[in-house]
Amino acid sequence: MGPHPAVAAIRLAVRRVLHDILNEHGHPTTETAYERPSSPLVLVACSGGADSVALASALAFEAPKLGIRAGGVTIDHGLQPGSEVRAAEVVLRLTELGLDPVESVAVRVGREGGPEAAARDARYAALDAVAVRHGVDAVLLGHTRDDQAETVLLGLARGSGIRSLSGMAAVSGGPGATRRYRRPFLHLDRQTARKACMVQSLPVWDDPHNADPAYTRSRLRHEGLPALEKALGKGVVEALARTAQLSRDDADALDAWASQAEATVRDTAGRLECAKLYALPPAVRRRILRRAAIEAGAPAGSLFARHIEEVDRLITGWRGQGAINLPGKVVAQRQGGRLVIRQG
Repeated sequence: MGPHPAVAAIRLAVRRVLHDILNEHGHPTTETAYERPSSPLVLVACSGGADSVALASALAFEAPKLGIRAGGVTIDHGLQPGSEVRAAEVVLRLTELGLDPVESVAVRVGREGGPEAAARDARYAALDAVAVRHGVDAVLLGHTRDDQAETVLLGLARGSGIRSLSGMAAVSGGPGATRRYRRPFLHLDRQTARKACMVQSLPVWDDPHNADPAYTRSRLRHEGLPALEKALGKGVVEALARTAQLSRDDADALDAWASQAEATVRDTAGRLECAKLYALPPAVRRRILRRAAIEAGAPAGSLFARHIEEVDRLITGWRGQGAINLPGKVVAQRQGGRLVIRQG
């Protein structure tokens, strides 16, 4: 008799990602010897919650069969009393699953961008550092289809562009690594992960912040999405997840178009020509403007749609207006039919 359907689903999702990692690094995807020195090292980021514990158990089961070294890391944000004890418990559970290396990393969460964004920034900075220190090939994250739906709605509420509506990528990068983070569960719902933990008798921790209405994502999870499902019927989460993938495909295509078009709108000195920019579709033109602002020193995380819209008006609504101030002390201004973006 095979494993429970929930367990089979999470293992299959992880197996597919591990095969991808092996193929990308030129390793065969057949069974090989354990712990080869050249074997890829894959870590699971585990908070102790059901999603990441299910992911850790699946990684521990699948990785040895493919000759992949598997470890784990938990991040102690220090936001709750006894967080260090909780982190130590997660380390123990990961070790009991057979993962190695396993470690806990304590971080200091700042205030920039709000508590949720600050915690996320601190977490990823720590994961990046761990990945570099251990020379890992990939870090697995336990985000589910439900998390994806919430991310799409948060992007929609902010009035963000199509890139924001595309949610989380199944594969994303970190400093110096374009494919470091993998999210095997984006097509699985949260209940599947929780069920997998239950049938395997895996203890899980429910973060009280996930039920705290002080946090936007928590309100969306417990009030917003249920209200949408009540009004629109079941299937809202699945529809939002599909929207994320369709939006990502469109955004990728537009990014590629903008990358190709950028060379055609610069003069021989490399300056952006306003007339040529004006002739481009707005979605393509604004991508070029955003990229130019970032190259000039504007922090990507602080550069919002309203900033790019103001710069765009120097192209489409020129009335002799002055320079536009952007984050990072970057200034955009129109000079003699050219758009100049530089640190001022």
